[in-house]
Amino acid sequence: MKKDQIYVGIANDEFGGMTTIGGVIKDAWVFGIIPETETCEGWSLAQIQIIMDKVCQEWDNHGHLVKYLPEEMRQRHERIHAEAIRKARDAGWSPELMNE
Repeated sequence: MKKDQIYVGIANDEFGGMTTIGGVIKDAWVFGIIPETETCEGWSLAQIQIIMDKVCQEWDNHGHLVKYLPEEMRQRHERIHAEAIRKARDAGWSPELMNE
């Protein structure tokens, strides 16, 4: 996303958000930084950066590993990310695409 661009929203992002920004948004949902109903459609790069900084701080607080999340948060992480992966695979995504 270029500096002057506006984010398309996680639902309109590649394979439903299987991008760096999509991952940040999903983690922001996990940490309760933004509600799960927030897609960030129409957000500027500056707004996304604020969310990214907050997500990074939360991961710092939890050792950057899912296993260190409180149980409720760990379960929310599993649900959100598993659903995103399922939807992305249904749309033709595979992890190998991330390396291209």
